[in-house]
Amino acid sequence: MQDSTGSARPVKRGERLMWITTQRVFYAGLLGAAGERTLGGHGVYVTPAGAPPNRIRIGGGAWQSGELLVVPAQVPHQVQSESPLILNLLIEADSVDAGALPSFMHHCGPVDDAPAFVQRVRDGHARLLAASGRECFNSFDFDTLFFGAALKPRTFDARIREVVDRINADPAGAASAESCAAAVHLSFSRFLHLFKQETGVPFRAFRAWKRARSLLRYVREPSTLTDIALDAGYPDSTHFSHSIRQVYGLRPSDILAGSRRLALHDAGRVVL
Repeated sequence: MQDSTGSARPVKRGERLMWITTQRVFYAGLLGAAGERTLGGHGVYVTPAGAPPNRIRIGGGAWQSGELLVVPAQVPHQVQSESPLILNLLIEADSVDAGALPSFMHHCGPVDDAPAFVQRVRDGHARLLAASGRECFNSFDFDTLFFGAALKPRTFDARIREVVDRINADPAGAASAESCAAAVHLSFSRFLHLFKQETGVPFRAFRAWKRARSLLRYVREPSTLTDIALDAGYPDSTHFSHSIRQVYGLRPSDILAGSRRLALHDAGRVVL
């Protein structure tokens, strides 16, 4: 996103939006000076047309660059963007069969052989911009818009699926491992083992990610950080700030400040 002199131009009003569904997020907006982040979903970063390639560092390694960056769930990484706008997709790891994802999603870092997908993401952004403020995004199918077809869902042991669905439905809820184990009639130790075996992450890490993800629904709320922390299920603002920085590489205050001009589309509710 550059002007005729080659310098980056500011983001136009209306270009920034976020679309949140139960298991997907599309974000077109500011990246900011983010530190290392560890997300609980499969992440994709795409540069807007004409913008310099984004840069990525996986787990403190060497910097790499590309128009398309792919990061599997739970992989620590840091992303930098010279453009004021970045396009980012997040696919919840518990919602898709990782082995059945498109081949380019099996990489970690820059991907050079998926230009059609890069263009599909840019075109999808343009379609959402055209619809923003005029129609509910529920008229779009996320996977079809960005991937061309539905992604294969992930299967779980029925007992673990019950717990995963419970946390997804209420990430701010006080669902302890003990209460979840009792609800599905498993011993505490057996539940913890089976949960990690099925999901790939410990119960505590899974719940922490879902709670941090729920922050995205509050970025346009006029509430104080303390109120948002409590609404999202955190015991206090200190714990809230620490957890959010670990996940997103940014302070909660920075995330909210960068979202002031963001159009938020959340399950049919539009906040302009």
